[in-house]
Amino acid sequence: MPYVPEKRSQEHGSYIIEGLETGRVYRGHFNVVNKGIIANLPDDAVIEAPGYVDRNGINMPQVGDLPLGCAAVCNASIAVQRLAVEAAVRGDDKLLRQAMMMDPLVGAVCTPPEIWQMVDDMLVAEEEWLPQYKDAIADAKARIAAGPRLPTRDGYEGAARLKVKTVEEMQADREAAKRNAGEADKAIERPAAAQ
Repeated sequence: MPYVPEKRSQEHGSYIIEGLETGRVYRGHFNVVNKGIIANLPDDAVIEAPGYVDRNGINMPQVGDLPLGCAAVCNASIAVQRLAVEAAVRGDDKLLRQAMMMDPLVGAVCTPPEIWQMVDDMLVAEEEWLPQYKDAIADAKARIAAGPRLPTRDGYEGAARLKVKTVEEMQADREAAKRNAGEADKAIERPAAAQ
């Protein structure tokens, strides 16, 4: 494919590289280590915040405090992430299960016994890449073999309890999904009134 401006993708990364190489300012939202950007979140947490890129790199202005409710949600997620990392480093499946139970999205749709079963299934399915959980995986395999399994609902897959859509249903939603994705595109230039 020829690399010409009119065929350029809207990929965020290409605009970052352009800013670094040419100095042309590109504004966007970036995932960075907090370091005080958002005052009421931990400094070592990875955040997404508004900033800009130019020849000097990614520049992040101070945002200040998030509203208390938003900060509470973020801090809960950060605590879950810290717990999950500690579980992975130690190979401790109990910490992993605690992280899953404390995750607000998982806890919103799964009971503790469902979470326990889901973690067993995930550990066994990913055994090849999780050597630190060797003992926990052996225990999980024994529990799975011993049964009984918790039932799942017909027509639903996974913990989210979302109905599985047919190809036809997904095609009917295609235009709405395209519009939604287009609205989130950071690289499209919009008139000043729309920003």
